[in-house]
Amino acid sequence: MSVTDAPSTTVPPAGVMARLRSMLGGSGEASLTKRLAGTIFIIRVISAALAYLSQILLARWIGGSDYGVYVYVWTWVLLLGSMMDFGISASAQKIIPEYRACGEHELLRGFLSGSRWMTFAVSALVSVLLAIVVDGLSPWIDANAITPLFIGCLTLPAFVVANTQDGIARSHDWMRLGLMPQFIVRQSLIIGFTAGAFALGFDLGATPAMLASAAAVWIAMIGQMIVLNRRLGRHIKPGPKAYDFRGWLAISLPILMVESFYLLLSYTDVLVLQQFRSSEEVGVYFAVVKTLALVSFIHYAMSATTAHRFAEYHASGDRARLSAYVAHAIKWTFWPSLAATILLLAMGKPLLWLFGPQFVVGYDIMFVAAIGLVVRSAIGPVERLLNMLGHQHICALAYALAFAMNVVLCMALVPRFGGHGAAAATSISLVFETVLLFWIVRKRLGLHVLAFGKAAASTSS
Repeated sequence: MSVTDAPSTTVPPAGVMARLRSMLGGSGEASLTKRLAGTIFIIRVISAALAYLSQILLARWIGGSDYGVYVYVWTWVLLLGSMMDFGISASAQKIIPEYRACGEHELLRGFLSGSRWMTFAVSALVSVLLAIVVDGLSPWIDANAITPLFIGCLTLPAFVVANTQDGIARSHDWMRLGLMPQFIVRQSLIIGFTAGAFALGFDLGATPAMLASAAAVWIAMIGQMIVLNRRLGRHIKPGPKAYDFRGWLAISLPILMVESFYLLLSYTDVLVLQQFRSSEEVGVYFAVVKTLALVSFIHYAMSATTAHRFAEYHASGDRARLSAYVAHAIKWTFWPSLAATILLLAMGKPLLWLFGPQFVVGYDIMFVAAIGLVVRSAIGPVERLLNMLGHQHICALAYALAFAMNVVLCMALVPRFGGHGAAAATSISLVFETVLLFWIVRKRLGLHVLAFGKAAASTSS
């Protein structure tokens, strides 16, 4: 079965609705992917609107300096929380389809429960150690950031388990269950808690904002766990469990390296900017990043939808379907990303003004930051392709080189150029990363992974 839509030269006006139904309906892999990716994208767009609203409210309610502290601490939570699951949230999309395909039901049942207990136990231990480090370094840390950092440590275990459950849910095509607790429920709770505190007359600052965020993360994770357990109970027959912790880690740790370097690449600009510039400038830059987040959501939607399909087709040895599916995923990543970028740049000033009049000064930074995002989208979710097909190590190396370049460029450009330098450093690093990934996939898999140009060749073994 082909996963690509049949090409057509023209579409008569009377056939537009039929074409849309053909694109979004049907039962083929391409149609299913579009529907699932569309679901993820809608969730992320709603989440972006809620996050945007929460950031606007926080920026206005707690002021520029405390907002910068909150952004700094929350960035650490996002960075560390996304790394502390050992890569299980991503590897679940490889492990679960392979267990299902091979009929290894005992290992499947063991993974569905054991992976969550393992990530919770280790993340809790690491959080305690991080709290001890914060306490030891408190004489050298901004006094206003110490308590928020302790709250951030408390937040991490729930954040990590939620990520693990997200990967499990997405491996079963339960996209709403995987994403809504983290991106809709959590953001809604943050807004509700902070709005309630503001209405009751509390003096909002970085500490109350982090308390609201921590409570939101824990409540959303527990609710997701209850629903996921019930759904798995109906979907997976009860029986004995087997635990292959060593095998899971052998698959997950190289993927963790990829995810970690990607996250470091994503957050290095904010963290370096915090060291050399004022909290107010960090807040402006963060507002710019949030405004451009819609572009990243498109890439995220296709990555989340396609990863376990890549693993499934590779495990079944269906090279033709895999090749066509990759080409489809790239096309549906790049063109929507390009359109979203143009729209966001056109509306950039009004969107930044929502944070406050002082945030409009970051408008020209948007153009610099957008370059890297558009270039990166041109090759689609190929990092997930490499991870699912067993090329995690070379993918991790590419990300490591891009991260190293980003650190060097940020250290060189941020002290002099501030947010403009951070955006330029990140865009240059993303372009470099894109070229490396394109070359790796071309050499390893024989695929031409661009949204335009020569058609993809068949995959090699």
